[in-house]
Amino acid sequence: MATTLNENLLLAIPLAPLAGSMIAGLFGKAVGRAGAHTVTILGVAIAFVLSCITFFDVLGGASFHATIYEWMSVGSLKFEVGFLVDSLTALMMCVVTFVSLMVHIYTIGYMAEEEGYQRFFSYIALFTFSMLMLVMSNNFLQLFFGWEAVGLVSYLLIGFYFKRESAIYANMKAFLVNRVGDFGFLLGIGLLLAYGGSLNYAEVFTKGHDIAAMTFPGTSWNMMTVACICLFIGAMGKSAQFPLHVWLPDSMEGPTPISALIHAATMVTAGIFMVARMSPLFELSEAALSFIVVIGAITALFMGFLGIVQNDIKRVVAYSTLSQLGYMTVALGVSAYPVAIFHLMTHAFFKALLFLGAGSVIMGMHHDQDMRNMGGLRKYMPITWITSLIGSLALIGTPFFAGFYSKDSIIDAVKVSHLAGSGFAYFAVVASVFVTALYSFRMYFLVFHGEERFRHPKHPESPMGAEAASHEHDHHDNHGHHHVHVPHESPWVVWVPLVLLAIPSVIAGAWAIEPLLYGSYFQHGVAFDKVIFIGQNHAGLAEMAEEFQGWVAMGAHAFSGVPVWLALAGIVVAWFFYMKRPDLPAVVQRTFAPVHKLLANAYYLDKINEVVFARGALAIGRGLWKEGDVVVIDGVVNGSAKFIGWFASVIRFLQSGYIYHYAFAMIVGMLGLLTLFVTLGGK
Repeated sequence: MATTLNENLLLAIPLAPLAGSMIAGLFGKAVGRAGAHTVTILGVAIAFVLSCITFFDVLGGASFHATIYEWMSVGSLKFEVGFLVDSLTALMMCVVTFVSLMVHIYTIGYMAEEEGYQRFFSYIALFTFSMLMLVMSNNFLQLFFGWEAVGLVSYLLIGFYFKRESAIYANMKAFLVNRVGDFGFLLGIGLLLAYGGSLNYAEVFTKGHDIAAMTFPGTSWNMMTVACICLFIGAMGKSAQFPLHVWLPDSMEGPTPISALIHAATMVTAGIFMVARMSPLFELSEAALSFIVVIGAITALFMGFLGIVQNDIKRVVAYSTLSQLGYMTVALGVSAYPVAIFHLMTHAFFKALLFLGAGSVIMGMHHDQDMRNMGGLRKYMPITWITSLIGSLALIGTPFFAGFYSKDSIIDAVKVSHLAGSGFAYFAVVASVFVTALYSFRMYFLVFHGEERFRHPKHPESPMGAEAASHEHDHHDNHGHHHVHVPHESPWVVWVPLVLLAIPSVIAGAWAIEPLLYGSYFQHGVAFDKVIFIGQNHAGLAEMAEEFQGWVAMGAHAFSGVPVWLALAGIVVAWFFYMKRPDLPAVVQRTFAPVHKLLANAYYLDKINEVVFARGALAIGRGLWKEGDVVVIDGVVNGSAKFIGWFASVIRFLQSGYIYHYAFAMIVGMLGLLTLFVTLGGK
């Protein structure tokens, strides 16, 4: 088999979705709805097939690392478009294109009655192109292009219902919060460029030890620590880590397919991918790794708590995404990069499944998203029910499901780590197992079991998101109240992607754990000289490998561990509270009212951001306007004009019109100049 991948084949992978996006976006009226979804699905399908071919070539030892196009050069610095395709990239390409393909197919049914149908397909295909350019890049310039492109398209998709104020607020919030993270990301790239002398990954990696030996000017801080923390701040924004997570729950204002594509499997995992790709640099800074561990642990545990008090079905899944991203970040912090990527892959499948399942429920409920108005849907939506159950079981780490193998591996990796902060992280990821099971099966029982509350909804005025408001048709009267309706199963274009995502949600973990974590998968492809790369096992992974006896033994052994029983306890508590004694949640809420209020307000972080940062920025802006612009700038400009006016009003009296007056003035002026010259000459 060839050791170098075909350049034209690799080019076709991102360009196929781009072509579909351009046709649907620029010629949407000409091609119509059917034409728009046909060309975009075809483009993504081509990308998926070619990604699979690339994946199997990489398994055989092939790789690609070369410049495709040199955009500009400044001295020795080159700005290039190039591809780095190794085992990490090939896996990401397959995950991105597969989930994107499922979302494209699902969207045909979900958005069938929507305006802007062609625009939506153009956006999601463009997003797929942007994400592929990000993961395939071999240099920081292209990485930053893909990074910003997915942020831009995310802004467009979150604000798809652009006539709604809440959607405009949500996409602006996402855009601004990500700009905070991107500022740090850009600073990190700038530091590596300044002290590494290149934008190419390989060249910067080879100079990693030299950079690590430097200190940040004017301080005693290690240069590599500063650069890596700056890079990770970018990941905190894109991958929604505390405290830059606040944009993701509000992003549920967009249509559900967006939630599955961007906020479960692709965009939010860009930060995880970036840190894994930059592992040769992060391994040189223990302080940066400790910072990552603590941030990830806080996100995993405290974002999970927020999922318990949500009533909007999509927001429950959104906070679940935040918690699972925290798990991945913790794995990165303890240098278990393959484990983080493993969980990224399994999470992409079951979280996309849960989001699309939530969308199917919303369709069946005539676009009501409040779980308190649901119940008993299992009888009416059997396919959505069973696939959502599979997704929930995978999410909580049920043995033999995909999520079990990756989550349990993260817990084991943190347990054997001796990094500062790993003790707190271990407590956080273990405690989060119970929390995850509690909110996941709270959602499951409220939606699919119990009383059929949709017949007499008690919460007709509850906020139901952008999708509810965009479907103001026969199911709502002018006051927002629901007519009685019976839920129904979604059309085949909606449930087929659910089934296709449910399959890897069950088997992907068992199939992939050995080659990804304990085999030679990450030793295929590009391995840079004299640097650590993602597949190099550290002591913790080596210790885990000694105990690994296969996926069957791992699943069976899990029943002797704490996490499985914590997950079971979460399920039992959810069943007791929401099936056996549905009156108890209200009692608990009243008893712990301050805690509930804190969680319901998401720790008041939005209020803090509004009061401290938004109002602070507004106050600074007003100060600069009133004092800087009005007083200083306008004062100088207007003062100059007034002075000239006054001077002109005085001088005009000299304009008498008499020649002898002008002659006298000339003589006086000449005498003055002669006196000045003589005086200066004497000195």
